[in-house]
Amino acid sequence: MQKVDSASTPTGHPDSELQQRLSDYGGAREGMRENGKHVLGREEPVEAAYYSNRKMLVGLDIVCLFVASIPFFACELKAVKPYYRGFFCGDSTITYPYVESEAIPDSMLIAGGIIITGFAIALGECYRVRMRRARSRAFVGNLYVACLYKELGSFLFGCCIGQSLTNMAKLSVGRLRPNFLSVCNVTYTSLGCTPGKYIDQVICSSTPKEEEEARKSFFSGHASFAMYTMLYLAFYLQARLSWRGARLLRPLLQFLLVMLAVYTGLTRISDYRHHPTDVLTGFLQGALTAYWVAFHISSMFKTGRQASVCVSLDSPMSLSSGQTSC
Repeated sequence: MQKVDSASTPTGHPDSELQQRLSDYGGAREGMRENGKHVLGREEPVEAAYYSNRKMLVGLDIVCLFVASIPFFACELKAVKPYYRGFFCGDSTITYPYVESEAIPDSMLIAGGIIITGFAIALGECYRVRMRRARSRAFVGNLYVACLYKELGSFLFGCCIGQSLTNMAKLSVGRLRPNFLSVCNVTYTSLGCTPGKYIDQVICSSTPKEEEEARKSFFSGHASFAMYTMLYLAFYLQARLSWRGARLLRPLLQFLLVMLAVYTGLTRISDYRHHPTDVLTGFLQGALTAYWVAFHISSMFKTGRQASVCVSLDSPMSLSSGQTSC
């Protein structure tokens, strides 16, 4: 009997052990669910805070764009008057005639610079998203919007910075345009001055608006804006146009863009709106702004460096995937 009882005990033990394991497993699953809920509940606020911070950064970008454009609008809205600078009697640099028509008016300059560069950037970014499978870490789910926001936003920020610097110089320097005397409708004879005498005040018969515009020669806004937009687009082509089938196509396009900017500045001299030094300074300011924005603010060249690091560290499949990051 003792043998039978001892034999029956092991046969019942596996059933009880199995039940114990099932109960332990069920408790473990329930505990995992509770832990899972706890983890999810802890991740959701973190993710919400992440997106909230991203939205705050977008708002900060908009505020920075507005602040950078304040000097530009202050000049355009006539909120600040230019510095009233005098001249020496007999100065031939301000005796050129007034030409009413301009080779490249302001409307054509702004529309052409923004439309040409903006359309090219939009087309290039859409191609990257569509064909190159560009990726983005932005909180915006639409890749097109994310890439366009970064590149076009950087470009517009540079426009505001460049024109604000230009208008600040115009207002603070107050250099007289080459056609100043013609705009004021005065001559050295009518002023009755002796050559070499400094004249600090002159009564112009033109409107106050025309007189103020005649005191904004330094430096050329046309030259700075044209050089910035065209050179920035040339930098963008350097970073994005990587088609090896035409080695000379990219340099040719870049040359045409820079030539268009130079032509725009030269027309300001032939229209007697600016002195040659005004145009040269505008070229320099536009080029420096384009370089600064393209290499230190925009992500066009940073993307190339990051992509090379990813290719060197990731699997060999990343080399053939053609994915880029914006």
